[in-house]
Amino acid sequence: MLDVHAAFAGGKRPGTESARLGGKNRRTVDGMDKRALAEFLRARRERIRPEDAGLPHGPRRRTPGLRREEVAQLAHISVDHYSRLEQGRGRNPSRQVLYGIARALRLSAQERTHLFELAGERERDRVDGPSREVAPGTLSLLDRLTDAAAIIVDDTCRVLAWNPLAAALFGDFAEKSGPDRNLLRRHFLEPGGLGAEHLEFVVTSVGYLRVAMARYPRNAEIRALVDELTAASPEFARLWESQELRIEHHARERFAHPRVGEVELDFDILTVPGQDQQLIVFTAEPGSRAYETLRLLRVVGTQRMDVPT
Repeated sequence: MLDVHAAFAGGKRPGTESARLGGKNRRTVDGMDKRALAEFLRARRERIRPEDAGLPHGPRRRTPGLRREEVAQLAHISVDHYSRLEQGRGRNPSRQVLYGIARALRLSAQERTHLFELAGERERDRVDGPSREVAPGTLSLLDRLTDAAAIIVDDTCRVLAWNPLAAALFGDFAEKSGPDRNLLRRHFLEPGGLGAEHLEFVVTSVGYLRVAMARYPRNAEIRALVDELTAASPEFARLWESQELRIEHHARERFAHPRVGEVELDFDILTVPGQDQQLIVFTAEPGSRAYETLRLLRVVGTQRMDVPT
């Protein structure tokens, strides 16, 4: 992983947290227990070793466990938003934010439920649609893929998590809201998309969407996505109406990157059991020109930024 954490400052003045939280354990009108939530977040953050989250430990780390900045980065939220929650000053976090924090802090199912309760939210069971909760073990694997660009998508091709090299290759997904991180929307609706050369990857992505539509026929979000793509893109409409179902688990694609030029990469798709999710890994043969280009991207590429909340 890129060593983007060296500039983060650790530590805090003793007593600062308790002064901000106040002396009473109160819930807000909407059911959020700010003090208990803050204490819970801080305790869970301090118990996680940086190496457990795929982060470098560093020689000057003064903070037990992870730093706030690191939790925010792993959760794909802004540092300010997370800091306010841990200081007992934040507003009610959304379900998306809570799921992101739960993933970053490697919470168990019981701990995640407790997190939702403290935040005044009720954690609902998975609805009639693909799961968007990425398991801690899968996230840990993603973080350790330092020489490959890797993303996790659901069956609608919505990007759920990514590593820094994937952000460098595709552009920073954190700059977009959740629905706009969909690879199909990007290819068929945005100027330039993923590039016309991504035939196998695009056909495979449409195939996964077709599987999701069949598996969840009553899901309004999936139907709306298909309708949107069909109306806006003749290319998608042609692929969708063809009823073709072709899913390639391994292929090679050519990428035209604006900063490092053209690079040809292998992609492999690994299914996450029981989650309707795919881990997609883009690699190059060590010693090849493409491999050296990926190494260059690690230096000049973008990093995961704050997610709009």
